[in-house]
Amino acid sequence: MTEKSTPRQFTPPTNDPWKGFRGVMAGTLILEVIVVALAFPVVAKLTDAGVTWASGLYLGVVVLVLILLSGRQGKPHALEINLVMQAFVIGGGFFHWSIAVVGAVFLCVWIYIAYIKRDVAKRIEQGRLYGQHPV
Repeated sequence: MTEKSTPRQFTPPTNDPWKGFRGVMAGTLILEVIVVALAFPVVAKLTDAGVTWASGLYLGVVVLVLILLSGRQGKPHALEINLVMQAFVIGGGFFHWSIAVVGAVFLCVWIYIAYIKRDVAKRIEQGRLYGQHPV
């Protein structure tokens, strides 16, 4: 007779790793807000038209949405929304190429954060985080 192998059950980690992860994501968004907001003087100085109503409105809305998203990082699809927002930041390259570069750099950061999230979830499942013990 063969026995069915049951997967090992592990206790949840003693410290919530997702609490710190949400803080990292919110902090990254705030850093992105600062960098995108600093694009206003770049657009003003380096483009022929300066800050137009279109470029000012676009950058202002992107900054406002990033600020609002920083407080919503506990929601289930926050990381996916953050990744989608990078398309809008990169789209700011229509006004000046430097904004697209900022968006591309932060896209790389968000892809790395997504990798870390997947790795932590896998480690929790395997019981390899500090404070996890087999049940």
